[in-house]
Amino acid sequence: EYIRSSYFNKKEDTRFSSSVGKFVGFTEQGVKSAEYWNNDPSKLSAMKAQKEVYCLHNIQIKYDNALTKS
Repeated sequence: EYIRSSYFNKKEDTRFSSSVGKFVGFTEQGVKSAEYWNNDPSKLSAMKAQKEVYCLHNIQIKYDNALTKS
């Protein structure tokens, strides 16, 4: 799962979760930002692609390292 959170004044403002597939806002401003970003198909597809770019690439490396140490 890929999660990207944005914070403002030490409070979580927005979060993108690959399992949900969209941005979620936690503050008044965060809800507005999430709504704006969720209406932008290019922003959503870019965030969904991050799972493949970052997570799927690194999971095999971590899995192999765990197997060699056991």
